[in-house]
Amino acid sequence: MTSTTLRFTKMHGAGNDFIVLDGISQDLSKITKSQWQAMAHRQFGIGADQILLVEKPTVSGAEFRYRIINSDGSEVEQCGNGSRCFVRFVREKGLTTHQTVKVQVAHTILTLTENQDGQVTVDMGAPILNPEKVPFIAKNLSFKTEGSTTLYELKLDNESVWINPISMGNPHAVQIVANVNQAPVTSLGPQIECHPSFPKRVNAGFMEIQSRHEIKLRVFERGSGETLACGTGACAAVVSGILRDQLDSPVIVHTRGGDLTIAWPNQASTESSVMMTGPAQTVFEGEIDLNSLNLKPVS
Repeated sequence: MTSTTLRFTKMHGAGNDFIVLDGISQDLSKITKSQWQAMAHRQFGIGADQILLVEKPTVSGAEFRYRIINSDGSEVEQCGNGSRCFVRFVREKGLTTHQTVKVQVAHTILTLTENQDGQVTVDMGAPILNPEKVPFIAKNLSFKTEGSTTLYELKLDNESVWINPISMGNPHAVQIVANVNQAPVTSLGPQIECHPSFPKRVNAGFMEIQSRHEIKLRVFERGSGETLACGTGACAAVVSGILRDQLDSPVIVHTRGGDLTIAWPNQASTESSVMMTGPAQTVFEGEIDLNSLNLKPVS
């Protein structure tokens, strides 16, 4: 294997697909933004929503460090579906023998557990509800109270939407829609993602409530576009629904790629962790020569 060749594993969690790279046995430090973009390109590269990096931790109390690169080459703080693939990867590769693994991410340490049935449960930590910490700039926006939370009006090109800003380690703007299949995700999603009230951009969630324990969800992800599933988006949507007094834990979240189960066991306390359970699947493995990638922008 040449110095420009990388070993990779292609995985998905409920259709949210990833390139997973072992950064412990391989040097990933010299990979450029254009190379990340080219690897993730679905026609000229491997193809993925995000690229997951497995690295040595830089803090005590964690077995690994977990980093996420979007398909546009930007690095983000968190990816829930990716975290389930992460624990499956490190166990399949023999990097750990532990069924439960503690992993360092940008804002905290996650606890990931591979269950006996093959599903993976992730302790996603407590939701961040303080607008400034999402981060979300609420100044000069209209707002209203629903249940025990506050909704804000975002004015877009041709309409306004009411959203609930929540962070699960990464920012989300959750709105309720009557029919998620007919929701204008691809037209409103980019406008919400880049709204000036979100200084670090945002993931735009479109939630249809089917019962107090069941929702449908589509998410336009920051830096990736609409994906088949979004783990942190599912957590944020369920937290929003519970705070609006329209959902009760646990909640089955139907995404276009599969189902996730989200539980907020002690929802009376906003300091309690959100638990996410769902699938993680290895698709194939391979090698790619970085010098062979098409680094020219595709129009």
